[in-house]
Amino acid sequence: MDSDRIADAALGRRHVFLRDLVLPARIGVHAHEHGAAQRIRINIDLAVADDGARPLSPSPVGRDELSRVVDYERLANGVRGIVGSGHVRLVETLAERIAESCLADDRVRSVRVRVEKLDVFPDAVSAGVEIERRRR
Repeated sequence: MDSDRIADAALGRRHVFLRDLVLPARIGVHAHEHGAAQRIRINIDLAVADDGARPLSPSPVGRDELSRVVDYERLANGVRGIVGSGHVRLVETLAERIAESCLADDRVRSVRVRVEKLDVFPDAVSAGVEIERRRR
């Protein structure tokens, strides 16, 4: 997913995103990571079907309805629920779970998820993973 092509009228896509969601998470493989939560930062980019982008589609202007779009509040609450559901050993596993939940919405064509552990190394801002998944 080229970041400059996530939103693309010719392809009928809009870009929905969630930036810098910082949450306490029970995550990690090491013994010292099992006792307490640590801070993680999550970023999500969605390429979403845009019913108003194509010239031949009826314009959604005037249809100011939450039901016709991907709700980023619902997205954030879903991520909070996944993170809060219990200990996860790997940031990769957490990223996969988040991506899978995003793709559960049929309008989502692709998703990019970045999960960063913020307090791993004293001399680094973060360490983590970024994945991209597409609808089959």
